[in-house]
Amino acid sequence: MKERLKSLMLALLVVCSLVQSYFLIYRLPGNDPVVKTESDYIKTENMGQEAEAEDMLFPSQIAVHLGENRHTVFYPDSAFYNLIYSRLKGRQFDGFQRYAVENLNWTDIRGRYAGIELQFGDGMPVALLQKVMQIAPDPLFEGESISRVLIYNSENEDQVRVFFFSSQGDVVYEATKADLTVQDVRQQVDFGKDWVPYTLVNGYYIPEKPIHMVETGQNIGLFSTDQMQSSLFFDPSITRYIREKDGSEIYTDSKRSLQVKQNRNWINYTDPAAPAAGENNPGKNVLSAVDFVNQHGGWNGQYRLKQTEDTGSEQHTVVFQQYYGEGQFGAFPIIDMSSFHYGEITLEMRQGTITGYERSLIYSTEGFWNKKMVELPGGEELRNQIARLENEAEIVNLYPAYLPSLSEDGLLLKPMWTAEFKNGATRVLY
Repeated sequence: MKERLKSLMLALLVVCSLVQSYFLIYRLPGNDPVVKTESDYIKTENMGQEAEAEDMLFPSQIAVHLGENRHTVFYPDSAFYNLIYSRLKGRQFDGFQRYAVENLNWTDIRGRYAGIELQFGDGMPVALLQKVMQIAPDPLFEGESISRVLIYNSENEDQVRVFFFSSQGDVVYEATKADLTVQDVRQQVDFGKDWVPYTLVNGYYIPEKPIHMVETGQNIGLFSTDQMQSSLFFDPSITRYIREKDGSEIYTDSKRSLQVKQNRNWINYTDPAAPAAGENNPGKNVLSAVDFVNQHGGWNGQYRLKQTEDTGSEQHTVVFQQYYGEGQFGAFPIIDMSSFHYGEITLEMRQGTITGYERSLIYSTEGFWNKKMVELPGGEELRNQIARLENEAEIVNLYPAYLPSLSEDGLLLKPMWTAEFKNGATRVLY
């Protein structure tokens, strides 16, 4: 009898020990296990803010066509830009038909008819555009990427025509069922009547008068290497440190590597062995990229989806560009320069999995050490600056932007006109 009681007590102690071990390992309640797999990352606190993908899906600018070859342009976060875009996001677009882009003279249409044009730069996947605009599902172009949307009143002004342009440049899709009236378009066009006049030249817009922006000097902080290691490595304590001849530092756990360029305050993280998680879908890749940044550094300001493209062998690149704005003037992109990397977050992906991550470690804090109004030239002065670049390559876009630089005081954002070439390169107009 005593032996049976001893055996029962021993079994009970073993069970209690197992239960206690389970609670210690998994920290119930909360189900936050101490044991993690190598695919888990530690979410870093006190860094950038989290953001929703929808907040980054907006046009780079909105052009307003007034008829008689008169135009104006509104930039993100300006009052009329927000008003036009918010109204269009509530409209329905359906009944798509596809045409070859050369079927119509689009320059003539922009010059003759009253309308508005949303420009999305390198292109926005339809699957993402459907998150911010009421676009009906349609197999005809659901796999497309849209560079711009043109809405205008027809010649006799009894019909509104709506066209979505493929970023490939060869086809255009007309939404034959759109709940927009002629009066809707007129009201939105009227917003631009008393604004700065622009002229359409070779596909881009030149203001005939100077435009105003705010030059600003921001106080800054710097994310530490330890913070980034904690965020990006499964176990930062086992990383090895390597110093390169160019002064950059590399931290690696033999699978992943984090290169830190201290002179530029820039990181380049690579995880080439990351297991593929799904298909190479542009829309899903962007959503995965946003989630990754949310968990590994966050966002230090307002960003816009700038680029999403296949780079071959199931590789995909996603680029987010930072914007900065001051009140009524709107928000403008910050140009990432080879001499000073700042303003873009770039992610390399393979079938939905992040394999590369580049970003600045600099973030802005409260307060400014410089702020003043500046005037960017328009008219002939601007045309003369453009003329000096025309021999380099074909210019496809012209826009105001911020040129960043670093000083002892902090980060300086200087307004400049920026020209974009057909090959994707950009040049700042001094």
